Amino acid sequence: MPASLTETRSAIELGPNARLAAETIEGRATRGIPNTGLNLMHVPLLEEVAGHSPGSYRTDPETVYLDFQRRIGACKIDQFIPRNPLTMAEHGYGKATARTATTGAERIVLDGIAIDSPEAVAEHLERFVFPKLERQIAEPLDAEALAAELVEAEAATQRIFGGAILKAPYGKGYNNFPKLRYGAYGYVNYFMAFALYPDVLEQDFALQGELAQKQNAAAVRAYELGRLPRILRLDHDMASGQGTFVKAEQLDRMWFPHFARAIKPYVDADVRLLWHCDGNLMKMVPRLIEAGVSGFQGFQYECGMDYEAICHMTDRSGRSLLIQAGVSVTTTLPHGTTTDVRRQLEWLVQHGPRTGLFLGASSSITPGTNPDNVRTLLEGLRHYRENGRGATSR
Repeated sequence: MPASLTETRSAIELGPNARLAAETIEGRATRGIPNTGLNLMHVPLLEEVAGHSPGSYRTDPETVYLDFQRRIGACKIDQFIPRNPLTMAEHGYGKATARTATTGAERIVLDGIAIDSPEAVAEHLERFVFPKLERQIAEPLDAEALAAELVEAEAATQRIFGGAILKAPYGKGYNNFPKLRYGAYGYVNYFMAFALYPDVLEQDFALQGELAQKQNAAAVRAYELGRLPRILRLDHDMASGQGTFVKAEQLDRMWFPHFARAIKPYVDADVRLLWHCDGNLMKMVPRLIEAGVSGFQGFQYECGMDYEAICHMTDRSGRSLLIQAGVSVTTTLPHGTTTDVRRQLEWLVQHGPRTGLFLGASSSITPGTNPDNVRTLLEGLRHYRENGRGATSR
């Protein structure tokens, strides 16, 4: 094993914020409430909080972004994306942004097939996607080598963080489970295919689930090899503000059995799985818990996500859920007042679980967000990190 591979979290002395995050993941009672890192895409404020001069972020984004996370007292980061704020200008992504199947592409062509009907979706799945999945399932997987690669990637980022911030696993190599393929085929034709060709779609979920179970067994080995924090955020949007993209009862039959199979290696290894919440997922919440999910992150409260009810739920083992809650980036931060920010933080703390709570923002904080509201959020995060539930942030 390469020497660099052994320099993981266990070889780095964690500071107080990182220890607070680790203890929270383990379900211990803590005095303070840890906060996650924030993805602030308003560059001038990012530079100001980081303690750097105007214009410095564009010349040295990694340093400025990391200094920002340290200055805000980030305790845990899973998705470390220091260059992400470079992708958005003050007035949005702009006309130069490439159009995709879900962002206005005029024509979708995959492997020579024009995806212009639900029949085209089914044809492409059967002719190209299924054979590829079957080959991947049949191919031997070197679990030790894959685990070593995953650990080295986590270790490299933890070395950048030092002991100040806890790096949690995330993303490629870990986020394996059956996905809805609207990102490839577009919403209209994919969901028409879901309705018209359910057997084809379920076959896709079954093959994805079989491959994911194999991949996740290797990822679990990475947790063991690298002594990684036993937490993982699963990202895949399955709802809009009106509810799930397809009926939950259809998911019960077509998707959930294969999802549960895919994540079983994590559940058996007691890796705490957090589901990322976009839209109104309330009908999926108990089903996700039954499948083995043990926490939630994100929350669009304005869409009907019942934060208080979710925080009173327990996982399959009867433990409090891990909750990564945040002040809303779609309502409170851009449109509210500083008083609204304080009140929402207090509400999140008051109704959150007694153990297992992280605070932050509900998603990325976009350009144009009221800077005073962001500063108030940072003050509140520091207050609860240092004082816990003992007093309000007023």
